[in-house]
Amino acid sequence: MAGAGRVVAGSARGIGLAAPGSVARPLADRAKEAVFAILEPILPGAWVLDLCAGSGAAGIEALSRGAVRVVFVDRDAAAVRAIRENLRRTGLADAASVIRRDAVAATRGLAGEAARFDLVIVDPPYAETNLRATILAALGAPDSPLAPGATVIATGRWRSPAPERAGLLRSTRSRRFGETLVTFYRFDPGAVDADAAPGPVA
Repeated sequence: MAGAGRVVAGSARGIGLAAPGSVARPLADRAKEAVFAILEPILPGAWVLDLCAGSGAAGIEALSRGAVRVVFVDRDAAAVRAIRENLRRTGLADAASVIRRDAVAATRGLAGEAARFDLVIVDPPYAETNLRATILAALGAPDSPLAPGATVIATGRWRSPAPERAGLLRSTRSRRFGETLVTFYRFDPGAVDADAAPGPVA
């Protein structure tokens, strides 16, 4: 397997990760370090969902920095093998679940689960231009598997900005790293009432 960089910080710091193939596009270590510096305060004790997980590098970084559970989702068999290998290398397998499934179907399937995720990482293939928006719409639905106030980060080409809103998700910031744009969202169930509230009576 090709390389997918290294774990930047935490209990598995410095361990090299395997990629599922030459087409894998993991975040560069510099970008990963910057993104996880922003996420650092919410990671201890967090439940994390890593969609279109690829090598699993992002979810593994979260585990290394204190997340208690990560569910990895990818539809590709090679990606699932790489994730399992990387969990073995880092010794973090006991805190992880790996699901081979389409990201949208997995999100909808998790909607009825008792667990509510504090952080979701969405890193779809750039060539599938509509997939990011479809995943965000599923995550922003009223029956989403997200905890109130959860954070979602979504990656894509910087020339194709992510939507500012997706259901109950609201964009809070964006950061560009070369060709990659990382957009941060907050899940706000209270937005249903706010959006539906009547205007003032004349």
